[in-house]
Amino acid sequence: MTAADRPALRIYTRLVAACTFLLLLAGGMVTSTASGLAVPDWPLSFGQWMPPMEGGVFYEHGHRMIASFVGLLIVIEAIWLARVEERRWVRALGWAALAGVVVQGLLGGLTVLLRLPDAVSVSHAGLAQLVFGLTVTIAVVSSRGWAGAADPPRPVDRRAPSVVQLAALVAALVFVQILLGAVVRHTGAGLAIPTFPLAYGQWVPPLESFPVQIHFAHRVGALVVAAAALWASARVLSAHRDVPELARPAGVLAGLIAFQIALGGWTILSHKHPWVTTAHLGVGALLFGTALVLALRAGRVLALPPAAARAPARRRIDAVEAR
Repeated sequence: MTAADRPALRIYTRLVAACTFLLLLAGGMVTSTASGLAVPDWPLSFGQWMPPMEGGVFYEHGHRMIASFVGLLIVIEAIWLARVEERRWVRALGWAALAGVVVQGLLGGLTVLLRLPDAVSVSHAGLAQLVFGLTVTIAVVSSRGWAGAADPPRPVDRRAPSVVQLAALVAALVFVQILLGAVVRHTGAGLAIPTFPLAYGQWVPPLESFPVQIHFAHRVGALVVAAAALWASARVLSAHRDVPELARPAGVLAGLIAFQIALGGWTILSHKHPWVTTAHLGVGALLFGTALVLALRAGRVLALPPAAARAPARRRIDAVEAR
């Protein structure tokens, strides 16, 4: 049997993904409120399991409490999948998520003990997104619609690059953009360019310092991600709008892109208000998760043309390259 055959496990995988997203928001508030060293020791907090929840301690220790809870949820998910899931690769996803959350906890401790080194803090942020991506993937492949989605007849994706390739590209670009955003946040470059949408009244500012360079790279990355995401969404909505498993995430992806760009500008104009900055981080995670959902579903729902149908196109490409 698979997780899709067990309603309780299906619901549980979605709960784990949702709680992991909330953990991302809690971590974002720690950075946004500069509370990373409000509790200077680890794993205890001021030598206690439950210190007074005041000021920055509320955010930092609260983050630790939520992380412990999510870690327990992922432990249960991995064991549950190992016991009832017949697909080996899905069981492996469960163990990968468990390994990721353990390493994530250790990185969180190092972040505190080493006094917030940029490299460790950025790694902590990046791994958090990967763990979230794993929980989203587990939830998708454990859904009731996953098993039946591969039944014929399947719509054929005749255009290149395929929707799977486009969605996977978007997910990869969003993750790179998330890492750039983490560097901006943890190096204090969030207001290195304090104007929006122009940068110091120019399209390209003087790139004379690292904070300005990394901030501007993050802005350029946003345009690249937006172009790729809108391309993927347009492809789905033009060719497969009658496939709800694809049309829904494609529409959400396009909407999130517009919202995320607005939040990026608002983050600057609000001088990095903690709630706005954290919302910007959260929508970035939702973009990553939505692109993963679209890629996974496209790979399951859509069929590629038969090899014989693809051969003429391949010969035309080879002829062009030969010239």
